[in-house]
Amino acid sequence: AQVLAEAGYITIALETTAGQGTSLGWRFDHLASLLDAIGEPARLGVCFDTCHVFAAGYDLRDEAGYAATMAEFDRVVGLRRIHAFHVNDSKRELGSRVDRHAHIGRGRLGLAAFRCLMRDPRFAAVPKLIETPKADAERDDWDAVNLATLRRLARTRIRGGT
Repeated sequence: AQVLAEAGYITIALETTAGQGTSLGWRFDHLASLLDAIGEPARLGVCFDTCHVFAAGYDLRDEAGYAATMAEFDRVVGLRRIHAFHVNDSKRELGSRVDRHAHIGRGRLGLAAFRCLMRDPRFAAVPKLIETPKADAERDDWDAVNLATLRRLARTRIRGGT
């Protein structure tokens, strides 16, 4: 609350975490408690990191899992509190509580998770920041590759017609 009082007219987004060590924010109820304790609902939001949420144990890998995860987030925190997404796949498995980002569709999350997110009309205007590894021995243009993949997924119909 003190930071908000001294910071002027800014909005702060608390980021979901993978749950490594003793970090808070890997369960949605942690975020809800923090947001409630701090107050200032108009100036606080959440940055939803896809790798972190998956590593924390929320399954986004298919339409049903994505829908269940977003329903749980909405019930506990509220979808309106999502101010941004960090978009990245996960090198580690569901519930590992290990924060290791991978390129879109090249990790344990897979393409379906990102297709669901990119086609979700509730988040069409919410900023999505690619937070994947950068250049490596394989390529030096990973941001362009990941962006092209996300754009393609945004245009691809989800099985079932939406």
